[in-house]
Amino acid sequence: MTATDLAPIAERAAAPAAAPLPTGTDGLTWRPLTRDDVPALARLVTAVEEAEAAPYRTSAEEIDDEFDGDWKDHARDTLAGVDTDGVIRAYARVNQPPGDARVVRAFLDGCVDPQWRGRGIGRQVLAWETARGRQRLASSGKDLPGRLAVFVHDNAETTIRLLRASGFTPVRYYAEMRRPLDAELPPVDVPAGLRIVPWTPELDEQVRLAHNEAFADHWGSEPRTADEWAQGRSMFAPTWSFVAIDDATGEVAGYLLSSRFEHDWPVIGYKAGYTDLLGVRRAWRGRRLAAALLATVMVAYRADGMDMAELGVDTANQSGAHRLYEGLGYAVFHSSTMFSIEL
Repeated sequence: MTATDLAPIAERAAAPAAAPLPTGTDGLTWRPLTRDDVPALARLVTAVEEAEAAPYRTSAEEIDDEFDGDWKDHARDTLAGVDTDGVIRAYARVNQPPGDARVVRAFLDGCVDPQWRGRGIGRQVLAWETARGRQRLASSGKDLPGRLAVFVHDNAETTIRLLRASGFTPVRYYAEMRRPLDAELPPVDVPAGLRIVPWTPELDEQVRLAHNEAFADHWGSEPRTADEWAQGRSMFAPTWSFVAIDDATGEVAGYLLSSRFEHDWPVIGYKAGYTDLLGVRRAWRGRRLAAALLATVMVAYRADGMDMAELGVDTANQSGAHRLYEGLGYAVFHSSTMFSIEL
């Protein structure tokens, strides 16, 4: 089914006039989030990740990143449940990315303090997120397929049960993979006519456009605007990021962008470099450029004393990425799922 076969998204979203605030939640009062809440949010999110044995921790810097972006309306798209002592015990957030061109998406994110679970708060928070997400889809002005989406790691059993009970279904599965760097590294075989150079700010816009092209045929991927691309860079590791240039044309053929999550290292018990984005444009595929980029970054990770190279992959990716990573020595160590309501 194509967008032209669909009723207007405003009709399909069935958006309520107002997103209902949670009620009867043991004295919690509800208000929007502000940037001043970042330290309190970081404490709440850490408590949830510890309770769920998540193999990572979300830093205050990453939470602060979420307040970037001129397209976001924090006054209407966020919610904090505050107890009588002023402590945030639950939060919710909805984000509708501005560049969506094939499927218009609303991402829902939130949690409840583990000590406050079992009181119906999570159910009401999700109901608010779903209602607000439908409003954002309806007001997007884009008559495209729509999606309400939630990412959840597979240890979060309480959240998964809540999502299923609320009409969300699993639609995509993701794996976290890692590769020890004390083993022999693969050779850096750069295809003829190409060279791999360090990422620079001057190359960044070309890399964004290359990314949008490279992922145009990937499920769930949508073009990123310049503002969206620039958002969320607190963990970005420029010295672990590389760009493949075509010598004949000067074009960006591929890219690999990394992050440095030092706050995760005490949790996972080793030091790791994380490959966030890896892409090759269609005209340069089939020449093992992705393998050359990964081999290049492994050298950089190991030179900086890292124990592991890590990355995430869509397990249903038709590009063969999963097989590529396994062939380079990566193995799965954790998984997550996207749950959605498709409109």
